[in-house]
Amino acid sequence: MTLIPTLAMALAAAPAAPAQPAAHSVSVAHPAGAAAAEYRGEIDVRHRQVGSAAPGGRPSTLRCMWTASMEVNRTATTAAGTLAARSFVQDNVASGSRPGWCSANRAAIARDVASRLGDASRHLASAAAADRGVLLADLDRLAQGAPGN
Repeated sequence: MTLIPTLAMALAAAPAAPAQPAAHSVSVAHPAGAAAAEYRGEIDVRHRQVGSAAPGGRPSTLRCMWTASMEVNRTATTAAGTLAARSFVQDNVASGSRPGWCSANRAAIARDVASRLGDASRHLASAAAADRGVLLADLDRLAQGAPGN
């Protein structure tokens, strides 16, 4: 009897399949030479089952809380062919909840994520802008370690 709720909670805790990846490119001017940065992002949705099922005649408090984050991978290539890579997560790009079991709401949650998130490339462009300082520091470090410096 307790195996079914335990199994349902384990399935609800598993991450959902990521959505279609987004891409964003920027060119960054640097004293050592321009660099081309490619950003790729994938949406990851986490589900958390809260509340409990109630016996007949009583209201249930079951609710599926979900949070979407964007996993970003940046690859920057300098004119000299040097590579600067970084991975980071932009947390909580969208969140919400639905009444009931997470496992029963997967498709509805995927629609909620898509409608609240909108165009994922907008979030990726924001992540790229926030990464600019780190990218410039990476390029500085690479330029200092280059032969002839």
